[in-house]
Amino acid sequence: MRPITRKLFDQMTGRIAKTYGVNTVQQTFSATPEVEQRLQDKIVEQEDLLQRINVIMVDEMEGQNILGSASGPASGRTDTTVDGQERTPRDLLGLDTFTYKLYQTNSDVYMRYATMDAWAKFPDLADRYARYVQKRIANDRVIIGWYGESAAADTDLVANPLMQDVNEGWLQYMRENKVANILTEGGTVNEIHIGEGGDYVNLDHAVSDLLEGIPQYLRTGLIALIGSELVGREKSALYQALGLKPTEKTLATASLSFFGGLPWDTPNNFPSRGLVITSLDNLSIYVQAGTWRRRIKDKPEKDRVEDYNSRNEGYVVETPEKFVGVEFDNVKLLAADGATWE
Repeated sequence: MRPITRKLFDQMTGRIAKTYGVNTVQQTFSATPEVEQRLQDKIVEQEDLLQRINVIMVDEMEGQNILGSASGPASGRTDTTVDGQERTPRDLLGLDTFTYKLYQTNSDVYMRYATMDAWAKFPDLADRYARYVQKRIANDRVIIGWYGESAAADTDLVANPLMQDVNEGWLQYMRENKVANILTEGGTVNEIHIGEGGDYVNLDHAVSDLLEGIPQYLRTGLIALIGSELVGREKSALYQALGLKPTEKTLATASLSFFGGLPWDTPNNFPSRGLVITSLDNLSIYVQAGTWRRRIKDKPEKDRVEDYNSRNEGYVVETPEKFVGVEFDNVKLLAADGATWE
């Protein structure tokens, strides 16, 4: 790298070392609890969904869920004037016991000397690079949350481009802990048809039906998370049915503020045919305190600087009874011929 780039690199690594309270970043080092929390906060800031769910520091690799909802109503009355009758407290946490398990997760990146030379003109190189890494980790966390199916000892990004083998995400948590709440098929084996003549004629119908899977006493703060392709089909069908002029489409779109009586959103990286009903505070990512380890390594043999990051983390649905959804790979929509499902 050029002398000016080397100077900025040395300044950056010196600043990182000072932040972590170590003498050098050329050897593996761990973050203190305070620094670790600041790192988590910075990562959360990079992704909207992470700001709306729970990202929690925990002490153990495995344990019981930390948050959750009451298992049923707590209010009532007992006539204690009747012999033998006493007030009987209810166990608000009497739902099934649900647990979590964390896995080591690596986020190892590098920057080529040529890129660093190009970035050397920016006086905020250190902050710019930090945001670059934090943004990628934040995006990865969300993608894994929706697509993660397993935690392989040796992951394969070519075979699993959506990091399906990096960790078990929220849908996988449901498959393993409350599989009845994930709809896999309608009238056709392993297929869910959404559209005219299908299992659900539209999204209103689908959301209303799925909502019945959540007990009434848990229906607080619910939101429908809906994939972009499903929303696009719904809008297209509405426009065609009403024969709208372009100037009227904005008003029609505004009428789609709710589906099945629930507000809805399409989070970043959400499956295009996905449909989930829950409250966002029911989704969590647990990170084990004291496990963030890092090393920055100058690698002249490869003309690059390597940055190794590792921590233990996992995905949790705090109250599975408050989460319903569909197997998005099984969702089929009407083809252009209006007769087949694809």
